[in-house]
Amino acid sequence: MFFENWTQLGRTLLLAILSYMALIIFLRISGNRTLSKMNAFDLIVTIALGSTIASIITSQKVPLVQGLVALCCLILLQFSVTWLSVRSPRFARVIRSSPKLVVYKGNFLENEMKKNRITRQEIIQAIRSSGGGKFREVDAVVLETDGTLSIISNVEESAVLENVHMPKDIAIGKSTSKN
Repeated sequence: MFFENWTQLGRTLLLAILSYMALIIFLRISGNRTLSKMNAFDLIVTIALGSTIASIITSQKVPLVQGLVALCCLILLQFSVTWLSVRSPRFARVIRSSPKLVVYKGNFLENEMKKNRITRQEIIQAIRSSGGGKFREVDAVVLETDGTLSIISNVEESAVLENVHMPKDIAIGKSTSKN
């Protein structure tokens, strides 16, 4: 249970080193975007990469070359999806969610918050973390595709809400009632 033999230990050590080196090489070739700040799709690919590495290192049934082909395949698929997403807005909409407006002009957008499972406390914490002092000074809070909250203090002077999903009753310059 604690120790099988030195051969297995040596195999694990060698495969860990080789697969780690291969992963670094594959990721350098595929570019910075492969593991940049992640949305849900990117997170799933990252977990799959980790699982594949673990299988290569610990499973005797997975030869090194077979595992490296699997790693390479996952990275190439990720590269292809991101390449297509950049070139095709239609494809990007299928793969990625859009940012969601959860606060506008000092109003919590309760329906959007419920749909996206976000609480007032999380929004207030994000405002504090951004250095914001007064809730009324916040023009908008956007739930980004990677799950972070962006705090925007002046929406009229900026096009930052251009690609953000807005509830039907919200229009820039139109205010809702306080919740």
